[in-house]
Amino acid sequence: MVFRKLPGVSASGMGLRLSQKFVFLLFLSGLVTLCFGALFFLPDSVRLKRIFLSKTEVQPVTVGSGSENDVREHLKRPKELEHTRGMTPGKGEPKSRKPAVSTNEAAEERLAGGKAQEDLTLSRSKAESLLESVSAGARGANSDTFDFKKFQRCLLKPALGSDSGRPAEPTTNDRREKVKEMMKFAWDNYKRYAWGKNELRPLTKNGHIGNMFGGLRGASIVDSLDTLYIMGLMDEYNEAKEWVQTSLDLNSNGEASLFEVNIRYVGGLLSAYYLTGEELFRSKALELGEKLLPAFNTPTGIPRGVINLGSGTSWSWGWASAGSSILAEFGTLHLEFVHLTELSNNPIYKEKVMSIRKLLNKIEKPHGLYPNFLSPVSGNWVQHHVSIGGLGDSFYEYLIKSYLMSDKTDEEAKKMYYSALDAIEANLVQKSPGGLTYMAEWRGGILDHKMGHLACFSGGMIGIGADDGAQEKRQHYLDLAAEITHTCHESYTRSTTRLGPEAFRFDSGAEATATRLSDRYYILRPEVIESYMYMWRLTHDPKYRDWGWEAVEALEQHCRVEFGFSGIRDVYTMTASHDNMQQSFFLSETLKYLYLLFSDDDLLSLEDWVFNTEAHPLPIIRKSCLQDAVTEEKTVSE
Repeated sequence: MVFRKLPGVSASGMGLRLSQKFVFLLFLSGLVTLCFGALFFLPDSVRLKRIFLSKTEVQPVTVGSGSENDVREHLKRPKELEHTRGMTPGKGEPKSRKPAVSTNEAAEERLAGGKAQEDLTLSRSKAESLLESVSAGARGANSDTFDFKKFQRCLLKPALGSDSGRPAEPTTNDRREKVKEMMKFAWDNYKRYAWGKNELRPLTKNGHIGNMFGGLRGASIVDSLDTLYIMGLMDEYNEAKEWVQTSLDLNSNGEASLFEVNIRYVGGLLSAYYLTGEELFRSKALELGEKLLPAFNTPTGIPRGVINLGSGTSWSWGWASAGSSILAEFGTLHLEFVHLTELSNNPIYKEKVMSIRKLLNKIEKPHGLYPNFLSPVSGNWVQHHVSIGGLGDSFYEYLIKSYLMSDKTDEEAKKMYYSALDAIEANLVQKSPGGLTYMAEWRGGILDHKMGHLACFSGGMIGIGADDGAQEKRQHYLDLAAEITHTCHESYTRSTTRLGPEAFRFDSGAEATATRLSDRYYILRPEVIESYMYMWRLTHDPKYRDWGWEAVEALEQHCRVEFGFSGIRDVYTMTASHDNMQQSFFLSETLKYLYLLFSDDDLLSLEDWVFNTEAHPLPIIRKSCLQDAVTEEKTVSE
């Protein structure tokens, strides 16, 4: 045989000499020691362990961006082996979700920043801590579900009032019924021509999907749930509920605005649950809320503005300065996320928004003001542009509402709000030569004497916060709220259509009028009417109801078309040029605030409810009452 010719091989069966056996075993033992030493003791050996260890074991989590999606994948893996859930993968995509930010994206962000940033990889201990947090929350959610009946007992008044808020005065009731008819007209045309789409195009009689909602559908349906319910349009409400149950697919794979999905979908589902107790709405809200978590996976915890709901990848808006996040977006999550924690018993949602607040408290604020752009990587302001209108607005609204929603126990939110309001008064509040009070914008110390329609919410905001300010300033705050609301009303009365422009100026002799063609449009916005509603409830001055009725008449004359309602391109001409869009917030906000304006105060009483920035009512959380209810139940049981 050939082997017998090899040197060192015995002719009696290929046996090795004793010395050769010893050398071979020594070499083999050294190789084994080297391999296993590398496998178990080198600093970054997790990838090797994943190759060699059993796939059924829960592995340590190391992801490029610290994605909660990866944590959830580990939690859900045993169930997914039995029953695959989630999004159908696109071409070339794995079924498991991708990390929130890939290694390449993190590298690109470091290059774009012009300097090396910290590596975004979670440490093993941080990842394990996050895993335990989500696991504990999931266990808590299963073991201690939210008790809707206990919640109802903690309301001071029935949600729909003693008689569904029906006013005793006939004229006011007729006006309320007119608003209800407008809602039914808008809804019926949406149902007929755009059912399941996000919004109605009333001129072309078709639906609009858009790209704000990441592939989610039915924005007008989810936005309308609570409006239909409080108006007593029960057939329409039940149609909407059935669509949510059968057709609202949250397993989309598109690019969504974190802000818009939160305020419209999460907010709409939460309010529908709290008003009706339907478990369907609670479970959908929690499912969607979980999909938003990866947006927070940044070095600072400040979420990015855009998220792919399927993969969990997030990034900043392309138009945002230097990849920054927007104050009004990351600052308008608190109300909804606190309620997600309430309903799930999972602390992670509240922890996410509290980490935002912690960072904002820590960083320096120019003149006490909060600029509109913040880097989610460095945690520093990117530009010193301050606005109470677009880009900034609802951040301030959510500070005072967080305090009110906590049953006035969130002292940190209260302090932040009144400090910000002092800075706004000192730097932004102006008086025109004609005596109109307005909120200017601040650009690096230079005032821009412009006020946007979006900023007109601030009259109502300052009004609802007046009672909790310093004793000597309470009347001052209420007066300031009335003055700003009056200015916004003037922007309506000074237009030909008696509807307000997108922005109006106070310079070059102009007061409360749009001087640029690009600012002359009206897209069915609610902010002015929102302030009318709040000021009516705070003062009961009849002028606010009169102003609201003026708006109803203008909407009917200029925005109502044959198959719905549409915005107009120029409020200063009687020749209507419609934009062919019935915005979902028209059904959620504009018509709801008008209906509440002409209703008694016990319909969604401000003693029990706060409204998110899409006008979805969320209840005040009375922890002491809920705990007393649990104690009482235990006592009765014993």
